[in-house]
Amino acid sequence: MSATNDSTELIIGIDLGTTESLVGLVDAGFPILLADEGGRRMTPSVVWFPPTGDPVVGLAAQATRATAPGLTVSSVKRFLGRPFSSIKEQEARESGLDLIPLSENQIGIRLSDQRIVTPVQVSAAILRHLKEKAEVSLEHSVRRAVITVPAYFSHHQREATIQAATSAGLEVARIINEPTAAALAYGLDRGDESRTVAVYDLGGGTFDLTVLRWQDGVFEVIATAGDTRLGGDDLDQIIARHLRDQWKLPALDLTDSTRLITCARQIKEALTSLPETSVIWVPSASPKITFTVSRDDLERLALPLLERTRPICQRALAEAKTKGVTELDHLILVGGSTRMPLVGRLLGEWLGITPRLIENPDEAVARGAVIQAGILCGRVRDLVLVDVTPLTLGIETFGGLMNAIIPRNTAIPAKAGELFTNAVAGQTSVAIRVLQGEREMARDNWLLGEVLVPLPPGPKGSARVGVQFSINHDGVLEVLARDTHTGADHPLTIRHAAVDVNDAAVEAMISSSVDHAFADVDERIWTEARLKSEEMLAAVAMALAAIGDRLGNDDRQFIEVAVANVRQVLGSTQQDPIALRLANQKLDETTETLAVLLVEAAFD
Repeated sequence: MSATNDSTELIIGIDLGTTESLVGLVDAGFPILLADEGGRRMTPSVVWFPPTGDPVVGLAAQATRATAPGLTVSSVKRFLGRPFSSIKEQEARESGLDLIPLSENQIGIRLSDQRIVTPVQVSAAILRHLKEKAEVSLEHSVRRAVITVPAYFSHHQREATIQAATSAGLEVARIINEPTAAALAYGLDRGDESRTVAVYDLGGGTFDLTVLRWQDGVFEVIATAGDTRLGGDDLDQIIARHLRDQWKLPALDLTDSTRLITCARQIKEALTSLPETSVIWVPSASPKITFTVSRDDLERLALPLLERTRPICQRALAEAKTKGVTELDHLILVGGSTRMPLVGRLLGEWLGITPRLIENPDEAVARGAVIQAGILCGRVRDLVLVDVTPLTLGIETFGGLMNAIIPRNTAIPAKAGELFTNAVAGQTSVAIRVLQGEREMARDNWLLGEVLVPLPPGPKGSARVGVQFSINHDGVLEVLARDTHTGADHPLTIRHAAVDVNDAAVEAMISSSVDHAFADVDERIWTEARLKSEEMLAAVAMALAAIGDRLGNDDRQFIEVAVANVRQVLGSTQQDPIALRLANQKLDETTETLAVLLVEAAFD
């Protein structure tokens, strides 16, 4: 969605993460995380330093890790602002980076062509990329940002973060602790009553547990404990070692080690929702290997690492108890690694409180940074609680899915929104169908109203439509759809339907959602997987037509088999969402070489 005219006061929010980074802003009172041209909000925190030219950041850099690992730097946040003397030998080895001392207090990273870069320079490249991403979306320059850091970051680490931002052309309006940002995103800043919350943040490279108290309009950090060398990256290393031992792999060079770590990460991410997964590893000088790993295997491997977080949690809670905190109102899970079901089970056992996993936990910190940025520039103001929404409010998205905008039981007044794009090339309009209900498919919810937004015909993903839901004190729902290219607004007002629903109807809807929960989730997973299949099949066909002649016969044959498998599952009379997701995953893995060739072709 386009920004308001007062661009001079605009402040963006940035989550500078170990493995992924995000940027966003508050527009018309609600936080938006900005997406790239492919619709992806998360930018891999990976930087490729080509022999000539400017550094390349994000997906394009990630693709070069397999072909030029010695010129590609990732997970640099672990070394930002730390002295070289603090680096342990195993940590340096597992980082995949050639770390050298530049001085007693500064770390250098030697690239394979003998150039030397610093963690500040790498971080600056990532921040500069995020700044440019925001400027492309907004169509004007930005200069101020709120940036998040772990709560236990030292003074030197915070100063290094500010230094990187300055090098990227950004003025740091505020450094905000990640758990505070997560609590803001969760909505704990609403209401006058005092609340105590613990934030369990297990990200890509760092872990902390922070206890905060919300009182008199201020978040106060009561206690925090953490480990700068404990996160999803470490689990990737553990999985990679398991793969090496299980399949008795020989000693690996840097290129093959990097590819193996990528396989480990794919396994970890897939097993958050699948009982078993298979991933193909393509070493440099030996046949392809298919790794098959179950969720039980993953949990067995992850347990020792997660157990390392237990004494850290106990230490923070013990410190909080000395300051009068005897019980928690909320336990929030933040960070992509908390998607593992094992995390929630262990915390429930250890702390005796059911943890709450924020929707999109890897985006929570970024959303909090955006909210803080909005507060600083006056785009977010205090809200007063008067009521809650009895049922979820959302819109219908491509494929007939229900996309929640304001979840059930959200306190009002409230504002929320998202940015959408055209799903089909040549679309001349998009219908924003406003829904209310708890079912996964749009057809099973109540239609409250509809607004038609004209679009200029163009390629898929070329249009941007921001949709904002705003409920006032009186329960009036205002839906605003804005074409970001023209700035034209298309409003829709729905009086009282957002909250004035009789109890019997609410109970019937909730009961229906429970009765059909498994079938609904299966249908949603199938629909999402089908849409991804159709998108991938089209993209693979175009890529093969463009550069297929650069592929080896084996690679091309493997892709054709994977394509045929996806088509077969799609055409089956029985909709098997797990089988389709596995088929999609296999196709994604077999086209890695093709993706690398596409990147290389782009730089030819």
